[in-house]
Amino acid sequence: MLKLSDISIKLGEFRLENINLELDKGDYYVLLGKSGVGKTVLLEIIAGLIKPNSGKVFFNNKDITHTKIQNRKIGIVFQDYSVFPHLTVKQNIAYPLKGKKISNTKKEELINQYAQIANISHLLNRGTKNLSGGELQRVALARMLVSNPDCILLDEPLASLDVQLKGGLRNLLRKINRDGVTILHVTHDYEEAIALSNKVAVIHDGKIIQKGFTKDVFKKPANEFVANFTGIKNFFIADSINDNIAQINHSLKIKVSNPEKLNKGKIIIRGEEIIISNKQIESSATNNFKGEIKQIIPYLTNQEIMVDVGVELSVVISEESLLKFDFSEGDIVWISFKSSAIKILP
Repeated sequence: MLKLSDISIKLGEFRLENINLELDKGDYYVLLGKSGVGKTVLLEIIAGLIKPNSGKVFFNNKDITHTKIQNRKIGIVFQDYSVFPHLTVKQNIAYPLKGKKISNTKKEELINQYAQIANISHLLNRGTKNLSGGELQRVALARMLVSNPDCILLDEPLASLDVQLKGGLRNLLRKINRDGVTILHVTHDYEEAIALSNKVAVIHDGKIIQKGFTKDVFKKPANEFVANFTGIKNFFIADSINDNIAQINHSLKIKVSNPEKLNKGKIIIRGEEIIISNKQIESSATNNFKGEIKQIIPYLTNQEIMVDVGVELSVVISEESLLKFDFSEGDIVWISFKSSAIKILP
């Protein structure tokens, strides 16, 4: 559906080099990278706001590299929302419909439809100056969606929101994607990538250094930068969550803290939160499993131990601890972690 072929651009000291990326219809694709690596520039190239020095942008099998922005059927929402402060919410949403050959009745219908989707129908007659960050982001999304794009580009859409607002907006983005809209979302937050995407690409020093299905990238980082940047390899789909017990891989049962009373979700456990020992130890940890060390991977500042307990768990320890306990591949060990160390994403 959307394909970037050898996109390169140089802006002063900054450059993107030979960027190749392909989104299929219905993808929720997250471009993950630190601030300043060129994520926003790439979105602006796709949208038509900037022309690349070389390479091509294809959309629905057509070369749109030099197509005007208004003819691309691609919408973009920036991190700072970019709503018009002198217009009401309704007027903001209606703005892309100006000059279109549709009746006023149809315009009203579209405005109300997308205000409802974005859950801002009650704000239509309000000005935008006193809206919260979450409300402004929803206005920007509704204004972009009213033009009926086939693909939307999101520039750090959750970055400035508090935890509660992030949850609501994540749900909205999932709904938009489920309704058939392809999404390319850039962020520096790996939790957003895990919670939302089916595919992810990691960008560093102007190049994409790994891409693929989200699970594959997080489970098998291509190099040390990806491993350190993503930070988490232990994330699993919970087949079910009942009475604070999450079942993973149809067999392993993990005790979780589940204040939101979710019955399914994605389970995240940081490797640093897992204790590993040669024998079972007495502790306050509610999860204790016996397993086999499958692999020990050295990094600059720590060691990663992959332990098979029915699923493979990544355990992060210091080099001193590795030497002290003399862990080796093939050893039978015990791992433990608290239920409070587990994060559940809807």
